[in-house]
Amino acid sequence: MTKNYLYILLFPALLVNGSAFAQKKAKPDPLKAEVIKSVDTRFDVLTDLSDKIWAFEEIAFQETQSAAALADYAEQLGFKVTRGVAEIPTAFVAEYGSGSPIIGILGEFDALPGLSQNKVPTKSPLNDNAPGHGCGHNLFGVASLGAAAAIKDLIAEGKLKGTVRFYGTPAEEKFFGKLWMIRAGLFDDVDVVMDWHPAAETKAAVQKGLALVDFQVEFFGQAAHASADPWNGRSASDALELYTNGINYYREHIKPTVRIHYHIQDAGQVVNVVPDYSRIWVRVRDSSRDGLEPVWKQVEKMASGAAILANVDYKVSLISGIHEVLVNRTGSYALQKNLEALGPISYTEDEQVFSKKIQESTDKPQIGLVSIIEPMEETDEHSMGGSTDVGDVSYVVPTIRLSATTAPNGTPWHSWAVVAAGGMSIGHKGMGYAAKALSMTMVDLFQNPELVNQIKAEFKESKGDYVYKGIIPDGPPPIHSNLQ
Repeated sequence: MTKNYLYILLFPALLVNGSAFAQKKAKPDPLKAEVIKSVDTRFDVLTDLSDKIWAFEEIAFQETQSAAALADYAEQLGFKVTRGVAEIPTAFVAEYGSGSPIIGILGEFDALPGLSQNKVPTKSPLNDNAPGHGCGHNLFGVASLGAAAAIKDLIAEGKLKGTVRFYGTPAEEKFFGKLWMIRAGLFDDVDVVMDWHPAAETKAAVQKGLALVDFQVEFFGQAAHASADPWNGRSASDALELYTNGINYYREHIKPTVRIHYHIQDAGQVVNVVPDYSRIWVRVRDSSRDGLEPVWKQVEKMASGAAILANVDYKVSLISGIHEVLVNRTGSYALQKNLEALGPISYTEDEQVFSKKIQESTDKPQIGLVSIIEPMEETDEHSMGGSTDVGDVSYVVPTIRLSATTAPNGTPWHSWAVVAAGGMSIGHKGMGYAAKALSMTMVDLFQNPELVNQIKAEFKESKGDYVYKGIIPDGPPPIHSNLQ
């Protein structure tokens, strides 16, 4: 698929100004001042909402209270809310305005299992073995809704024309709920989508991340007494061990961009029974969907070999998969200018002390929070890091992405440390900052049709002739899957 977009050739102004819209920086936009004020006015309410979601700590497809809290608040603000979209009880869409442009903004709110944590800078579970917001999603959905609300105010006052649409997107951490929302056509009429994610630095997010696929392998054997007559048994657990050994030997022969993970979910129940059933969840990643495909198929094939060796049957079931992000640098330049206009987040001495204690507790350099707005970076051909179902959205509609600081530098992500920072003022400040930067960029999109057209032109060129198809099985979303 074609992904390298020659934006410099198409938009020569970038060579001169660093942004096709840099000449507008000298004259502050009064509407941007209004959205900043809107976020500040609602900041206490938004903080309270994020803290509620932090405490709900609900995992994929079980975010009943979190989704309801966001949807209820959107209704209070005057949005038209449609709940339970795409056959997902916790997915919803909140919309205000009419006509074009239609600007969407994404909001996530699911937590991760086993990461419960108090709001303290040392590891201290709030509830043993309970979930926690180790990716900052308690802040994510709230900031995006805060940005949408600021734009809604301007539309209501007749200062902007068009439609703002907030997407409540569940299950990003496990099943990738956006895939089913895309399949339901919920993004078909959108012009541009805004997105952000909690991070340890603040910048326009212009890296692609990794494509991935998740699938489940089950082995079916014959139970027997493990001592009296093991020869009558065919061990599903043996097949599972052979399969993981095969995966681990395969690691030597894959490209450096590939990642393979697995989680053994069932390998037998007791030691004195030859187990007749085993199950494993496998994830394969690469820096592009093209690179992912052959590795994915090879790892699936290995299951048949393991089954032959253990003399058992097997079954492979697709769970879901996601694309890498299709970066839109034209939109990112517009966001970058708003970050520069806002300037970096400022922190108190207490917040710096808290950050350094987290860094000490996680064996990281105790440098505190480094607050700076760097120039926009180049997009790497092979970006590494994590994965997101925002990648799939970016293949159906142009998507502009932001990272905003909500945890100290060096903090291990998907850990208790992110949960701690996301429940106190460091996370709250990042949430408010993200809402401002996103809404300021949305003002640009509503006011400047040429900017929207250029963003769309880059999207079309970057996507080329690639026809998007989501990596999901037929049928409804796995709301009650045995993978929970």
